[in-house]
Amino acid sequence: MYEIVTQIAGAALMGLPLTGCYILQAATGQLSLLAQRKPIAKIIADPATPTALRSRLEYAQAAREFASRELGLPNNKSYRSYVDLKRSEVLWNVFAAAEFSVEPVRWCFPIAGCVVYRGYFKEQSAQRYAQKLRDNGYDVAVSGVPAYSTLGHFNDPIISTMMNWDNMQLAATLFHELAHQVVYVKNDSAFNEAFATTVADVGIKRWLQQQHHEDDLQKWQRQQQRSDEFSALLLQTRERLRAIYVNNESPKIMRAQKADVISTLKASYEQLKQQWNGYSGYDAWMSRSLNNADFIAIAIYQRCVPNFEQLLHSVNDDLPRFYAAVKNIASNDTDHFCKDNS
Repeated sequence: MYEIVTQIAGAALMGLPLTGCYILQAATGQLSLLAQRKPIAKIIADPATPTALRSRLEYAQAAREFASRELGLPNNKSYRSYVDLKRSEVLWNVFAAAEFSVEPVRWCFPIAGCVVYRGYFKEQSAQRYAQKLRDNGYDVAVSGVPAYSTLGHFNDPIISTMMNWDNMQLAATLFHELAHQVVYVKNDSAFNEAFATTVADVGIKRWLQQQHHEDDLQKWQRQQQRSDEFSALLLQTRERLRAIYVNNESPKIMRAQKADVISTLKASYEQLKQQWNGYSGYDAWMSRSLNNADFIAIAIYQRCVPNFEQLLHSVNDDLPRFYAAVKNIASNDTDHFCKDNS
């Protein structure tokens, strides 16, 4: 999902002239993760492996084989090892925006390029940096990350933090992360994430169909419908905030209008929940004191997905042709392809 921290770590590990605490923690965190990898085949064969873990890893490896065989995703050593981190998240990302802007703060690094978040392997480090941004007047959000990609620079493991999901989300995440190894455009997180999201969605549907898991497929489609409706609500809210800020009223007026928009969002969410028969999967997210930074991730992941879906359908849902078309766009004009949209 989020890949920048490992590119920075990779640059540091290769001896490039990068300095600072942020670079050091990225390199240290990545090295620690790599050192803990264990081959999944050996874990499955070990009689001491708990039955539940063995079953999940067997499922993950079957999905991993499907990814290369049927989806045209890289056939390499990524996601053929496992790491038990013994913590809830692998990374914590910090997002920031000005008090009266929906545009994200961007951080730029040699080799890795510019992105809209900073990733930390320790939550306290992320929170400490977030507080510095708040002290300087920024809207800030800190988000835990259970999985990420190194874009093939390292042999990525399956991580214990991914095991909190159901099997469908686990498989979809593998497809998503492997898709980053097919196409990655420097400085364009929205393009990269929307492409990988599209591949994951078509991939999980084909995987469940091949497995004849019709009940799971229907469950996935219901989940995706809720996700799409929730995402649409957040993107709509983001545009309402943008409209307030471009009017350039006094700070007092804009703060009041901003609070009204957030209040309307929470009321609209309650209406959505009624349509979902009380489904409460987004309650924890919505219970927070929301600000501009909370809408950055949704814009990265979702705003360009319809463009990719349309492109996929234009090549009759043929994934090799789709990948070729995306690579062509990536080498030419990603800004035009994803333009908003933002």
